[in-house]
Amino acid sequence: MPRYMSISLEKRGVSCVAELLDKDAPRTCDAVWNALPQGGDIYHAKYARNEVYAMVPRFAEEEPGQENPTVTPIPGDVVYFSFNGGMLDRRFKEEKGIDHLPGVIDLAIFYGRNNLLLNGDVGWVPGNVYATIVEGLAPMAEACNDVWRSGSIGERLVYRRLER
Repeated sequence: MPRYMSISLEKRGVSCVAELLDKDAPRTCDAVWNALPQGGDIYHAKYARNEVYAMVPRFAEEEPGQENPTVTPIPGDVVYFSFNGGMLDRRFKEEKGIDHLPGVIDLAIFYGRNNLLLNGDVGWVPGNVYATIVEGLAPMAEACNDVWRSGSIGERLVYRRLER
């Protein structure tokens, strides 16, 4: 039976529905599902293009490892990144208030085309595609683009279980 989650931009009052890809990324799906709800301040990517994300403390008992990876996410992809503390730039960690953590999880959604997960500091950054947005991508994309143009201050990206 499929599992679903809602993904919301709280301040903008916009949500979408994503279906977990249990057959393609079972370990990642279980790790995220068991930790929901999750969320945090939203950030818009600088390098990847059409991506918004929230950084959260590590939550899995055991990291799922690489599973259903991509460096070219498509619109609607919901992606899990695990960064150890040494991988992220000191200034970036301080800016995001995560410098005290040994590592973080980046929960991201991609809302448009032509994304490339190449970071100038560390090179290729593959992420686990563990869900796909099945409802509400268009209004979510519009709201995410507004985050890019208008700013992210006060906005939160929140993931919750959705029982159907």
